Amino acid sequence: MAIDDPVKGAEKTGGKKPPAPTTTTWGAVRPLVLRLHFYAGLLVAPLLLIAATTGLLYSLSYQAEKIVYRQELRSPDSDRAALLTDQVEAARAEHPDGKVTAVWPSSEDEESTRVLMTMPDSEESKSLAVFVDPHTAQIRGELDSYGSSGALPLRTWLSELHRHLHLGEPGRIYSELAASWLWVVALGGLLLWIGRRRTSKRALLRPEPGATGRRRTLSRHGSLGLWAATGFVLLSATGLTWSTYAGANIGAVQDQLGGATPVVSATLKSGEGSAAGAGGHEGHEGHGGDSGPGGDHEGMDIGIDNALTAARQAGLDGPVVVKPPADGTGYVVAQRDNTFPVRLDSVAVDPGTGLILDELRFADYPLLAQLTRIGIDAHMGLTFGLVNQLLLAALALSLILIIVWGYRMWWQRRPTQDRKLGVGKPMARGAWRKVPLSVLLPLIAAAALVGWFVPLLGITLVVFLVLDVVLGAVARARAVKAGT
Repeated sequence: MAIDDPVKGAEKTGGKKPPAPTTTTWGAVRPLVLRLHFYAGLLVAPLLLIAATTGLLYSLSYQAEKIVYRQELRSPDSDRAALLTDQVEAARAEHPDGKVTAVWPSSEDEESTRVLMTMPDSEESKSLAVFVDPHTAQIRGELDSYGSSGALPLRTWLSELHRHLHLGEPGRIYSELAASWLWVVALGGLLLWIGRRRTSKRALLRPEPGATGRRRTLSRHGSLGLWAATGFVLLSATGLTWSTYAGANIGAVQDQLGGATPVVSATLKSGEGSAAGAGGHEGHEGHGGDSGPGGDHEGMDIGIDNALTAARQAGLDGPVVVKPPADGTGYVVAQRDNTFPVRLDSVAVDPGTGLILDELRFADYPLLAQLTRIGIDAHMGLTFGLVNQLLLAALALSLILIIVWGYRMWWQRRPTQDRKLGVGKPMARGAWRKVPLSVLLPLIAAAALVGWFVPLLGITLVVFLVLDVVLGAVARARAVKAGT
């Protein structure tokens, strides 16, 4: 039986005052986490809901793209094979005012070759993709293309919807806010769910059978959040890498740690001949006549077919992209197979001799650069192909359900007697006062550091605190007024 009267309690304990109940660190921190989870879930959840819905659509766009643009992407199988040079020339003839920036040679029997061209009116990061039959060099069609992944109009539209809601650069604030808070909400919810008292571990991993009302909603919300938490944190981390503000900080730290993504050098060294830097690749001579060093090859071009052959001999198998030479540079041939295990090696080819100017193997990337590339590709649904896309769709759907159940719990907690239209209340204010100083100070320091590194998280966290203080002041003023 609980002791309510301290005097009677002292009598029962031999005149000594009963010891104060001990509070664990988690017991002190839990109300603070719960209040933060409540505010973040309530105010940031709409942004997360938009990001999850648009992300769900984007994850399905890869397969939809194959169906919608089958005419352009596929070509009838044939024993014939047209030179890649002829395929590029066919695209040039179709658009003589365009400049060829990259070529995706067909890597399958029924796959079209894709010739990417910048047009006089092309937007930044966008180009015109001309699809050519690799067997007949006939044009299959043309579509706008975006970015290095070659997103076509449907996927581009959904990508921009997910990234900035078609609002341009200002719209990116929404997606960065969502990415900034997703990991906080996920980890906070995970701590709250694991820290709950329950009769069995089974109730931790799956919804409680037979539960009703708010308890059932909480059970679904928490158990699904437990399974999806790791995915949410990874989505948040990879999404932040190319955000505007946090992304800049991440890039700076990555550079300082030596994790910047290297680039193959295609620069032709004047005075050393176009074969400079080709040592160790003597087997590649013969692609453009005399292969000796010197200036004899100045102005010569071995052609895209020979450049591709040289890259194949250097070990670049599978799907590749070929970038034609520009002033003072050679061909760049790079693998574009993002599916794990990735094939992302690249080489530079001398346009005068066909010798390898430089080569860069993905295995030689700094570890941070490798992880960043694989993480971003996984976020985009590329690393594991269809399985990756289905996992992204499942995570997006899980987040949608968790948010809906979260709002439902908020509604189910509303007072039903005095205020029928009221809504659930958060934990009482002043939870931070109960946190031991030895825990509170490190928490404040960590929050300040994270808030500086992830600026939109820090700014909105301050806004939440100010809002909480203002609401508290208003509530106290109303209480005083009511008391008088």
